[in-house]
Amino acid sequence: MAEAADFPGMTPSPARRWLRRTGALLAGAPLLAGLLQLPAAPAQAVGQTSAKEASDAGTVAVSVDALSPSAPTDGDTLTVSGTVTNNGKQAVTDAHVGLRVGSALTTRSAIDGVAKRADALSGNDGSEVGGKYVAEFAKLTPGVSEHFSISVPVAKLGLDEDGVYPLGVSLAGETSAQSWEQVLGVQRTFLPWQPEEADTPSRTTVLWPLVSTVHMSAETGSNAQQTPVFLNDDLTKELSPGGRLEQLLSLGKELDVTWVIDPDLLASVDAMTGSYRIRGEGDTTTAGTHQAVAKQWLDDLQDAVLGKEVVALPFADPDLASLAHNGTGVAGSLSQLKAATDVAATTVETVLHVTPNTDFAWPVDGAVDPSIVKVATSAGADKVIARGDSLTENGDLTYTPSAARPIGGGTTAVVADARLSTAFKGDLTNASTSTLAVQEFLAQSLALNLQTGKQRSVVVAPQRMPTASQARSLAEAVTTLQGGTWSQSQQLAAAAKAKPDPGATTKVPSRSAYPASLRKQELPRSAFEQIAYTQDKLDNFKVILANEARVVTPFGRAMNREMSTSWRGRSTAASSFRQGVQAYLDTLTGQVKLIDKSETKLSGRSATIPVTVQNNLVQGVDHLILRLTSKNPTRLEISDEAYAEQPVTVSGGHTSTVKFTTSAKVNGQTTVVAQLYTEDGQKYGEEVTFDVRVTEITATVMLVIGGGVLLLVLAGFRMYTQRKRAAAREAAETEEEVEDGEDGEDGAGEAGEPADGPENAGNPGNPENRPEKESGGRAGAADPEQPSDGTPDTAVESTDPSGTGERVDR
Repeated sequence: MAEAADFPGMTPSPARRWLRRTGALLAGAPLLAGLLQLPAAPAQAVGQTSAKEASDAGTVAVSVDALSPSAPTDGDTLTVSGTVTNNGKQAVTDAHVGLRVGSALTTRSAIDGVAKRADALSGNDGSEVGGKYVAEFAKLTPGVSEHFSISVPVAKLGLDEDGVYPLGVSLAGETSAQSWEQVLGVQRTFLPWQPEEADTPSRTTVLWPLVSTVHMSAETGSNAQQTPVFLNDDLTKELSPGGRLEQLLSLGKELDVTWVIDPDLLASVDAMTGSYRIRGEGDTTTAGTHQAVAKQWLDDLQDAVLGKEVVALPFADPDLASLAHNGTGVAGSLSQLKAATDVAATTVETVLHVTPNTDFAWPVDGAVDPSIVKVATSAGADKVIARGDSLTENGDLTYTPSAARPIGGGTTAVVADARLSTAFKGDLTNASTSTLAVQEFLAQSLALNLQTGKQRSVVVAPQRMPTASQARSLAEAVTTLQGGTWSQSQQLAAAAKAKPDPGATTKVPSRSAYPASLRKQELPRSAFEQIAYTQDKLDNFKVILANEARVVTPFGRAMNREMSTSWRGRSTAASSFRQGVQAYLDTLTGQVKLIDKSETKLSGRSATIPVTVQNNLVQGVDHLILRLTSKNPTRLEISDEAYAEQPVTVSGGHTSTVKFTTSAKVNGQTTVVAQLYTEDGQKYGEEVTFDVRVTEITATVMLVIGGGVLLLVLAGFRMYTQRKRAAAREAAETEEEVEDGEDGEDGAGEAGEPADGPENAGNPGNPENRPEKESGGRAGAADPEQPSDGTPDTAVESTDPSGTGERVDR
């Protein structure tokens, strides 16, 4: 950012401050004159010292682990502590650590320069405070670290006017090769000096982000509560004491900050307070057991945000830049952003019982271009959180302007200060790096305030997911800032409404200016195409469900998660998550299907064909149409068309069989296709194809059967005629025998009875005494029944549903 070489526009200091500075200059005049009278050091000695210092540069590492107070005022005692480590091969003797205060730095760029050379031996560090305000070491052994602590009254440091002073912590000593005192190591930091309240303090807004990665899958249990399934148990680690999210919460509740929250995080933690499961190997899941941790964190968060400003990001924090650059050409992508925005406020209100602000969009690292701004505001936001290294100043301003900038179309860019927002990146687990970051943050904040007497709004937007150590360092700096003399806390909404500086830039950089490093991390177009495919399949699925919310809600939120900013730099994990969502939806849609059929036979001109629909979902399905199509309607006709349709309704966990009436015209095999459709004409599921073999009874067969019947009738008539003739002959022969017996003496017995005798009368065993059956007459009860007697030509049609491959009768 443009800034003054000094502090242009600074308001005059109070008279007493001017007198104090003037007195200090007068008191130092005699000392300066004495120094000028000292003989100059021989040129040879100076050259030798410079060469030796260069050869031993950095042989001792100086680490400043703590500096308290970070921003001292009048009457304070400054304590600096840390360690010194001899990294050389020779022991250092007669060593001591001293403090050196340089001249006040007049620009923010000068602070950057000192920070880049924080451990360089050469530099304008000023004279050593010396005296008793040193830490002495008789000997520093190679490879050994020694602790030091120096406490000195601030009055001894020679601080004069308000400003930022470089503070050098240096170690001087001797080695066996160089037996004179020399500086062997130094560490520079900053000492902000503003002992009295500033006339126009900066109004500073600090964003405190509660954002995490994606933790929940699209899968839910089949019970009424729809038990959620988590991808892993990482969220528990973040919520537990010492975890990243636990640290952010415990630190943030003590600060006056604006909470920026991803509603997906709230939804995930809220889901953990009840029954939940964690995905294991393969398709296995295990029961989650950390309900108490989740509940405690939510309870603490509810208390922390009470009465504070809460900004809700769209659900799952969608990657606005990826969407703008790669997703707008894919149908439905902007609708996903709108859905994520619409559900954000409801989620926050439900879980935290506060009403959030949903007017802000926050692209990654505050990097913007016209397409990002257009996408960011398409879902309803009218304020975009940008950053100063994206919306850079190129005008004539000599100071950092206020955060709010109108960028056209009723949209306001809230530009966060780049230096303050990036002060706590990197590894801050080491006490020294953390201390240096805190002091540089405070130095930049004070230098910004001293640029001009105009009051400005400043926004600090740190990285989305700071580590626990980064959060601790940021909290330490913000605590000092909010208790200091040059800054006042302000909410983000107020910063956005503040009067913008007329000379501040309002031109959004072109698309080509978007950082290449960020572009490499974006979601590709294929990701948005896969999301669109999943959405289309979900739309086709939900219309058949009796209770679509059980499916639409978890899958809708899962697709929001597929667009999350947290996937940046994790392309493999992002692809795996998208595939998992789609695979699970495929599994659910596959639970409603047609049961396969084997070949079916029709033994008549007309018959019914059953087709079975199976529903393995826990809820019922409706609004389905089953269509049966004949591939050869001239051979097998279904209804009056080439196909027939019937509505289908199946209860959860059941099957339903639908019967279609068909008409066969000729013999042979015909292919039939069964396909489910939704009511709006979209295909649902896989089609089922099976063959139908027609075996119709023709006229030729009827003639053959008729001829056989005629032959049977003729054969019976012939048998009847033959029996009649035989009976007539037997009667004639009997009559002749009787006549012959009457003429002879041997024709009667002793008692005058017939020749046959009573024992033969009516004997059924005698064939001649059995009555004759007329041909074609009904047999008596005692006659054996023939296999063909009383049997109908065709079996009665069964009313029961027919199974797969079952023969279908008329």
